[in-house]
Amino acid sequence: MLGLARKLREEGVLGINRRNAEYITVLNPRSHYPLVDDKLRTKELALAAGMAVPELYGVISAQHEVRALPELVDSRERFVVKPAHGSGGNGILVITGRRKELYRKSSGEVMSRNDLGHHVSSTLSGLYSLGGQHDRVMIEYCVEADPVFESLSFQGVPDIRVIVLQGYPVMAMLRLPTRQSDGKANLHQGALGVGIDLATGTTTSAVQGNHPVSEHPDTGHAVDGLAIPNWREILELSVRSWEITGLGYLGVDVVIDRSFGPLMLELNARPGPNIQIANQLGLRHRLERVRRQSRGELPAQERIEFARQES
Repeated sequence: MLGLARKLREEGVLGINRRNAEYITVLNPRSHYPLVDDKLRTKELALAAGMAVPELYGVISAQHEVRALPELVDSRERFVVKPAHGSGGNGILVITGRRKELYRKSSGEVMSRNDLGHHVSSTLSGLYSLGGQHDRVMIEYCVEADPVFESLSFQGVPDIRVIVLQGYPVMAMLRLPTRQSDGKANLHQGALGVGIDLATGTTTSAVQGNHPVSEHPDTGHAVDGLAIPNWREILELSVRSWEITGLGYLGVDVVIDRSFGPLMLELNARPGPNIQIANQLGLRHRLERVRRQSRGELPAQERIEFARQES
C-alpha cells in the first residue's frame, strides 16, 4: 500500500485530501462559493462580462409563479428546466419537443403539462438543491450539440470540463453521454470521460468508470483523435470564468452548440479529480508549474499559451 501511494505521488496524481488542503481551502474563499453554487448568479455574472452562455428564458422563484409556466414556455419547442442550486445534474429536465400540452424529454419519454408543473414545484421546494433549501427554477435554451459529436454521443449533449488554476487552464476532458448514463454527461452515471490534449484540443485516452475504453459503447466509433472545434475559444471562456469569480481552483463546463458555438454552462468550486483518470495523467505537476509561474495579471492569451506549452 505504501509503495502504491509513493508511485501515485511520483506520477503527480492529486488525491481529494490534497486537493482540498492545498488548493480548494487555500485558493477558494468560501464567501465566493455562492457565485458558482447558485447557477443563476453565475449566469448573471457571465452575461455582465459578455461571456457566451445559454439564453435564459425566465426564472420561477415562488410556488404561485408555477401557474405562469405554460405561458413562459408556450412558444418553445425545446427548453431546459434547471434548479439554481442543483448539483450533479439532479433535477435538470431537458425538453426536446412537444405536441400541444405534451412535452417530450430527451429520453423520449412524454410528460403532461401537469407533470411539468409538478417537477417545477418540487424543485422550488428544494428536492434537488444543496442542503434541501428553497430553490429557484431556471428555464433556458436547450443546447443542440455540434454535429462533430453525432457519432460519439447517445441522445444527450457532450460537455467539456476544464480545470483552471489562478487563471491558467491546466487539464481538460470531454464527457460523452451514453445509454447507461441516460443521455447525460455525468461520469458517475456512466458517461465516458475522454482526455483532451491541452495544446491541440485533440481527444486522447478514454474511460467509462475506471475502465479504459477505445470506442463509444453505443455507437461503436473510436473516441480518440477527435479535434475539438473552437478549442482556443473554449480555453478563453475557461480563463474568463476565473476572472468573474475570483476562485483560484475552478472547474469550468463548456458545451458546443451547433448554432452558437462554445457556451459556458456551469462552474464548480470543488471539481473532482477523476479528470486525471480520463487523461491517464496526474494533475499535481501541472498545478505546481502554474503556481511557480502564476501571475494573474498577465493577459488571458499569455496565460493560455503558457498552459498549452507546459502541458
